Amino acid sequence: MTKRPRVRAPELQGRSWLNTGGKDITLAELRGKTVILDFWTFCCVNCLHVLDELRELEEKHRDTVVIIGVHSPKFVHEADHRAVVDAVERYEVHHPVLDDPELATWKQYAVRAWPTLVVIDPEGYVVAQHAGEGHAHAIETLVEELEAEHAAKGTLHRGEGPYVAPEPEPTELRFPGKILALPAGTFLVSDTTRHQLVELAADGESVVRRIGAGERGFADGDADTARFSEPQGLALLPDGRVAVADTVNHALRALDLETGAVTTLAGTGGQWWQGAPTSGPAREVDLSSPWDIAWFAGRLWIAMAGVHQLWTYDPDTGTVEVAAGTTNEGLVDGPAAEAWFAQPSGLAATEDRLWIADSETSAVRWVERSAEDAGGTDSAGGFVIRTAVGTGLFDFGHRDGQAEQALLQHPLGVTALPDGSVAVSDTYNHALRRYTPGSEGGAGEVSTLATDLREPSDAVLVGEDIVVVESARHRLTRLRLPEEAVRVESVAHRTRRAATEVAQGRLRLDVVFQAPAGQKLDERYGPSTRLIVSSSPPELLAEGAGTGTDLSRELVLADGVTEGVLHVSAMAASCDDDPDNEYPACHVHQQDWGVPVQVTDAGTSRLPLVLAGMDA
Repeated sequence: MTKRPRVRAPELQGRSWLNTGGKDITLAELRGKTVILDFWTFCCVNCLHVLDELRELEEKHRDTVVIIGVHSPKFVHEADHRAVVDAVERYEVHHPVLDDPELATWKQYAVRAWPTLVVIDPEGYVVAQHAGEGHAHAIETLVEELEAEHAAKGTLHRGEGPYVAPEPEPTELRFPGKILALPAGTFLVSDTTRHQLVELAADGESVVRRIGAGERGFADGDADTARFSEPQGLALLPDGRVAVADTVNHALRALDLETGAVTTLAGTGGQWWQGAPTSGPAREVDLSSPWDIAWFAGRLWIAMAGVHQLWTYDPDTGTVEVAAGTTNEGLVDGPAAEAWFAQPSGLAATEDRLWIADSETSAVRWVERSAEDAGGTDSAGGFVIRTAVGTGLFDFGHRDGQAEQALLQHPLGVTALPDGSVAVSDTYNHALRRYTPGSEGGAGEVSTLATDLREPSDAVLVGEDIVVVESARHRLTRLRLPEEAVRVESVAHRTRRAATEVAQGRLRLDVVFQAPAGQKLDERYGPSTRLIVSSSPPELLAEGAGTGTDLSRELVLADGVTEGVLHVSAMAASCDDDPDNEYPACHVHQQDWGVPVQVTDAGTSRLPLVLAGMDA
């Protein structure tokens, strides 16, 4: 292979540094180490997956590798420095983080998607770039090659990196996630960052007991020995146990309220990837970041944030299956099997509807039986998806009024109220909102119930009060539902990234994928790649939308549409290239892009997107 000219890594620029003891870092100071830049934003579940993928590599190569998180925000709230500080602690990021609210370093490295990993060798040159998740094996192999090469050259420097751990804060809860009112009048809260469940007295403050050892892990057992990993959603099962969405373990657990014993209901501990089973015995099927759960229509419904779907668990048969969603990220209503979601993160059930906080589209949506399913089959084909509030991935804000014009910002929770309305934990607006459905099928209205709630993530109704989980204040807050909603000034935002200038007419889309060293594309069972293309507005593309197996495609931009967003989803499967190994290890690489484009006379006629590629 002909080597391309080596590219010196651009310097790191941003507002400030975290996890360095107040010290700024330059690449020159890191010479002699392999540096991995992790471009992430804390709203993005795929970014959180990558954080978990990197933990083992970070520990194993701590003396030769420095991982640096480059926080590059999508939502306005994510540009708040305090919110970045909170997120770094919340997700246990144990490496330096550059807070880059203006996307300065993002632009220097020509990044187009969250997450993206860039590898810099010990001499300061970029050697690889990978978009999406699933690249840990490839990066591990590359790191080992770089260690050997630069040890031989004398350019590898071993020793501690620049990470400085922050001081721990002594609070009873630490970034709690979800809440459940228990029959005894107490509250059960997922104490997410401490990897525990905490039962609080009726006052919402006094600790009754803790469930879980308080250390990240995946182990059943009694209240003192069981282990969770960033638990979130909670729901009562018909047999009296509490189901727990054990998010980073990709599992559902069960808590016996009487004994405190924890068992596993569903999941293997492994993350679901494209091509894996989507139904079967619950303990044998992989899940992907289950964020919330609710009992509805005779089953436990799961907000599967990691793959933008809803799944169900049937305790009678001990099975799980996909109930709604295609794994494509976006906002598309209709029959459950055809709907698109974007990190569903909150669920609340009523007799006839399952309400959904669809966080990345800043939307409130619901599941209901289709008109054809009056008999109640409970199958995925018997349900349809509707949207109450929200327009898509790029529009968000704080605006009350008619639901068609109302805006939210990354809500994580929904709570059904007795009058048929829904309280919305509008997380990035630090507010509790309310959606009231319209009469006779009307669109409905959105109002504000309370403000100055620091990242509310869930709420539960208790009598005439509503108890809100203020995740970033590490507490529960009790509010009296007001007679009238609070009035706030309307604010609207659209995600802002520099648009790619493209020429009118034909546009060549190339997703660049090179199988990592020692691997090849897996063609044993048919095509190993997939490409899905769509646009906002749909009228932007005259030709080229749809699904195919070729990672290159010729698009045709329609006349008269001068700007929009191209939505691109790519997947490639590669396996170890060892003809003597009957069972080679295989890896799935996947990524979604939302690429803002503007049609200009001087625009490009080719759009390359890097899924995985080597620069040297």
